[in-house]
Amino acid sequence: MNENAMIIETIIKAVTILAVFSALAGFTTYIERKILAFMQRRLGPMHVGPAGVLQIAADGIKLFTKEDFIPQNAVKPIFKIAPVITAATAFIALAAVPILPEFILPFTDYVVRPIVADINVGILFVLGAMSVGMYGPLLAGMSQSNKWGLLGAARTVIQLLSFEVVTGLSLIAPLMMIGSLSLIDINNYQTGGLSDWLIWSQPVAFILFLIAGFAETNRTPFDLLEHEAEIVSGYATEYSGMRWGLFFIGEYANLFTVSFLVSIIFLGGFNPLWFIPGGIMILLKISFFIFLFLWVRAAWPHVRPDQLMWFCWKVLMPVAVINILITGIVLI
Repeated sequence: MNENAMIIETIIKAVTILAVFSALAGFTTYIERKILAFMQRRLGPMHVGPAGVLQIAADGIKLFTKEDFIPQNAVKPIFKIAPVITAATAFIALAAVPILPEFILPFTDYVVRPIVADINVGILFVLGAMSVGMYGPLLAGMSQSNKWGLLGAARTVIQLLSFEVVTGLSLIAPLMMIGSLSLIDINNYQTGGLSDWLIWSQPVAFILFLIAGFAETNRTPFDLLEHEAEIVSGYATEYSGMRWGLFFIGEYANLFTVSFLVSIIFLGGFNPLWFIPGGIMILLKISFFIFLFLWVRAAWPHVRPDQLMWFCWKVLMPVAVINILITGIVLI
């Protein structure tokens, strides 16, 4: 492939991912409302379009047309850039995630690899990009001249930093077995079928990574960053319109990123299983984890901040370290 063709293909992939996952973020809000309504014996969106499906369009129009309010005493440049950081880092993280297996374009012999940047430290890049997203809520809370926003920003830093450590430690054990940081290599390590899935040899790492994923994506029971049970809205207290929307587009994009990571690292990725093609398998796994995130929100209460920190540092952290030690002893 010549250089120009590679550049064009990369741009097309980047734009496609941006468009598809932005649309999926909006559609997931509709699915979430319908699933929560079903579990709580309510109806959810019903009146705008068939089964309320056009509620997504109504919400989008509202966000785009709502007044863009900026507090008088806010640090305006930082206040404006904070939501962009959150959304941008979420989509940048997706750049190193293989979305589907390779396929050939119809009527051509052109092979398409559905990953924007196949780098040999893919998992490190994804986790690093998601970690930088922490600066969005942090700067938002610090810039808005609101003590509740500032407290929300402080809570953000505490939670995200703590669970990023758990995320990193939980992945060390499976990466010791694979010997590579590339998500393609991790997927290829499990090509032998169901018995080769890493969840069987690393069940503790799977559980730790999944719990940390709930915390890093601001999902119940760890949704302390923008706590919906409070009168104020944490770091997003002073935001409205599309700036507010960018925070939650980033949140739902991270939801898909974590679902992809769990599926690729522990559940065989996009390898075919029995008669089911690899592309269908990865979509089924992603759908299951998205549903799991929504199910937990309907079923679990919120956790107090002190309980969250206790659980992270005194339970998850020691278990992750012990899992690394046991894995190292077994490999030796």
